[in-house]
Amino acid sequence: MKHTYNISGMTCAHCQGKVESLLATVDGVNKVTVDLTNATAEIEMDKHITTDTLKAALKEYPKYQLSETVAVPLISAWSETEEKKSWFQTYKPILLIFGYIAAISIIAATLFTGFNLWEGMRIFMAGFFLIFSFFKLLDLNGFADSYSMYDIVAKKIRQWGYIYAFVELALGLAYATNFQPVIVNYVTLVVMSVSIIGVLQSVFNKRKIKCACLGAVFNLPMSTITIIEDALMISMSIAMIIYMW
Repeated sequence: MKHTYNISGMTCAHCQGKVESLLATVDGVNKVTVDLTNATAEIEMDKHITTDTLKAALKEYPKYQLSETVAVPLISAWSETEEKKSWFQTYKPILLIFGYIAAISIIAATLFTGFNLWEGMRIFMAGFFLIFSFFKLLDLNGFADSYSMYDIVAKKIRQWGYIYAFVELALGLAYATNFQPVIVNYVTLVVMSVSIIGVLQSVFNKRKIKCACLGAVFNLPMSTITIIEDALMISMSIAMIIYMW
């Protein structure tokens, strides 16, 4: 069943994503589509959910107020457009970023003495953390809000979302300068292992929430590609630790 509600207090795309993420956490909610222009939220649910329950999901953000409206089976144009997107169109930003980082890593790793796998991995990890931290820092508040929706640490300590963006920046600079490589790889292993837990929980539970890997700039859904992204960093850090020992 689908019901439409009025949502007041939204002013930007970040607000739209935040409301969608909060309402998606309610038990029984299958899908949430927020229309920023009309200030409405269409909620698809597999059982009746009271309005008070939905309001409770927004209680930590009192500026967002939910109220009942006429319940009609509408499908927004935005939702239809998103559903028609191919897998490549949806993940094009992150695929392009990975492609560029991989290209520069291969070029740099072969520039002087032939291809050096470990040098290529170090450069790739430097590029990964620097670029991903850049997008997070463009809208730090938006990233922290999105990250707190699924990360196991940020759920309990919202400030971790702010810290995490700078941790990625520091890791990127450390890899770029080859600073204390053993310690840096251990830090990467711990940080990314903790991060992937919340991603796995969200994907396996089929929660339709926004991925915060590129901050609040791109509207990317949480999926297996997010798992692959974190798992790749974990695998590379383990490989480099073994190599250096």
